[in-house]
Amino acid sequence: MRSGRTPARIRVIAAALAAALAVVLSGCTRQGGTIHMAPTGGTPVEGGTVTMALPPAATPNWIFPIGPPGYGATYNSSLQQLFYLPVYDAVQQGSDLVPTGPGTLGEKPVFSDGDTTVTVPLRHGITWSDGTPVTARDIEFWFNMVKANKAEWGSYTVGTIPDNVKRFEVVDDHTVRLRLDRAYNPEWFTANQLSYMRALPQQAWDAKTDGGRIGDWDRTTAGAKAVFARLTAHSKNLGSYGSDPLWQVVDGPWRIAGWQDSGQVTIVPNRAYTGPERPHLDKVVFKPFTTADSEYNVMRSGGVDYGYIPPSVLAQKSRFEQRGYRISPWTGWAVSYIVYNFNSTHAGPEMRQLYIRQAMQHLVDQRGMSDIVWQGSAKPTLGPVPAYPKTRYLSPSMAHNPYPYDVKAARALLASHGWREHDGVARCARPGTGPGECGAGIAANAPLELTLLSQSGSTETTNMMQVLKSSLSRAGIDLAVRQQPLNSVLGNSVPCAAKDPGCDWDMSFFGTAGSWYFQLDPSGERLFSTGATANFGNYSDPEADKLIHAVLYSPDQDAMHAYGEYLARQLPVMWMPNPAYQVSVIRNDLRGVEQNPTATFSPQSWYYVKKGASQ
Repeated sequence: MRSGRTPARIRVIAAALAAALAVVLSGCTRQGGTIHMAPTGGTPVEGGTVTMALPPAATPNWIFPIGPPGYGATYNSSLQQLFYLPVYDAVQQGSDLVPTGPGTLGEKPVFSDGDTTVTVPLRHGITWSDGTPVTARDIEFWFNMVKANKAEWGSYTVGTIPDNVKRFEVVDDHTVRLRLDRAYNPEWFTANQLSYMRALPQQAWDAKTDGGRIGDWDRTTAGAKAVFARLTAHSKNLGSYGSDPLWQVVDGPWRIAGWQDSGQVTIVPNRAYTGPERPHLDKVVFKPFTTADSEYNVMRSGGVDYGYIPPSVLAQKSRFEQRGYRISPWTGWAVSYIVYNFNSTHAGPEMRQLYIRQAMQHLVDQRGMSDIVWQGSAKPTLGPVPAYPKTRYLSPSMAHNPYPYDVKAARALLASHGWREHDGVARCARPGTGPGECGAGIAANAPLELTLLSQSGSTETTNMMQVLKSSLSRAGIDLAVRQQPLNSVLGNSVPCAAKDPGCDWDMSFFGTAGSWYFQLDPSGERLFSTGATANFGNYSDPEADKLIHAVLYSPDQDAMHAYGEYLARQLPVMWMPNPAYQVSVIRNDLRGVEQNPTATFSPQSWYYVKKGASQ
């Protein structure tokens, strides 16, 4: 245990977990020692199949690179970029992340005219699998799709791409130019705007109807909408992905061989790939599991080549090492949180009260949860900017928790605003909007009872929610936890208006492997700006919007620090421990595996070595 932990707090958390942890935590201890790098050496072998386990209850369900709200899970985008090369991406270069590399279609962008113009050069010699060259026209096709259908695009935020592009120009076959509506921070624009760009096969997809003529339909709004509707309809039919001719035209190193409704995905090399790194393997199978326990059982039997173990069984890692596996925690460039639904028809008025959110944050014992539930493999989330690893984006103030675990402080906040406990549940005794009263929309005697949608499939997440429920109850807050598969939680947690059907959820958690993975720049325009599609809880604060936009426009780190410090205290969400993406278990003879902090993967780099290679 970390120094500074008091015995009383350990007893509180341990009591909340006693029943749930009886099986998996008995005898387990925190992992110690150093993290060993992946083995090197050995004689590479061409061919072979790798079976990789997907996260618990995570089933890939979207192939079209322009996904609607609720379909933006990391495993969807990670698979898509294996088929459709990103123009820019978070490329691992040593310990840093940079926007260009061998697997990106774009070369270094050039900003000019006072950062109001950006020119994007494309690599030469890249072709689609049907032999057609990849050109600037394919980038224009993508832009026309998102411009005409931005409301249906899950990555759209009002004021950002495509809104901030006054004019899109095709300069030549391998160059596009964007005339922007104002000067932008080049680092932010490259990392968080240009990284959305994709070349899409215009010569194969630009038809308004199935069997219809391929043309330049995307160059009108009506035509772009019709083409988009057709592609979206095809993307809803998961079982056909492996046979649908639309999805067989790719420019990436892989193509789809099979995609089951269950979420199992099989990919094989794109033999027509003209990029710099061709796959060594014959096939990769991405295998879904309903729970981490079911994956663990298959992992123990040798049915997975690249999988994971629950943090709760890290003490048993030697069993896997003796069987020819290595253990490698996969840490992410991410934050984890529980979404507050400020428009909830059930408890929206309560969610909108900062003092209630402050009280609840004081009841989140992040260090205790990490030590006991996650066996030390999770790090605190202290605000909208990742606290680990330490980067220039994090100010000294942001490295400290503004709401440390403090039950007395939580109870005092509620009591000072008119809440009194009856039968263990806090109720509003002083309704009204004045000082010391409960706040707007909260009726007399209203109980502080909340519902939380939480992803299923993870023992650690289940246990953490029980710890949270127990902790909140110490201040009279009653939390009802409803567990669902991850896709269901994401689908039920989309932004909604107060009177919309299905807007009765109060809180939502989908962070078993981290809630939000950043691209390169940890800005908040998609998460916390008013009206953003990933602003699932409908948070809106004019000051936050102002600070978010300052990050977009200014390269000065003070802008990022001001944004991070303000949101850390305003609590647009409940900050939670940020677990490793997963504790990976990888066959020792499988090499070339780099675990990108943005949770993407590059199986084209993987290869086997002959048995007996150096470990």
